[in-house]
Amino acid sequence: MKKITCQKGFTLIEMMIVLLIISVLILIAIPNVTKHSATIDKKGCEAYIKMVQGQVESYRIDVKTVPTIDELVEFEYLNTGETTCPNGKGIEIDLTTGRVTESAT
Repeated sequence: MKKITCQKGFTLIEMMIVLLIISVLILIAIPNVTKHSATIDKKGCEAYIKMVQGQVESYRIDVKTVPTIDELVEFEYLNTGETTCPNGKGIEIDLTTGRVTESAT
């Protein structure tokens, strides 16, 4: 009589093929994630600048002058830690026009 044995499981070759496929998928996905991260930082800074521009306009309506960043923080138009874009770059306010821009540094 023959014994029937049922061996279930993956062979070493099958496991290596699965790991190869997963590695290829990861190599494809990582560059896309880093590219989107830069886009997210840029869009976040643009949105933050628009928000600060709104606060500058609100200050101008209340006080009738163009504020500095420090004045916006002092009079609680901005929170203390919110004087830079999410990407770490600073913001500047043109004191003649009141326009908010991202600083070069």
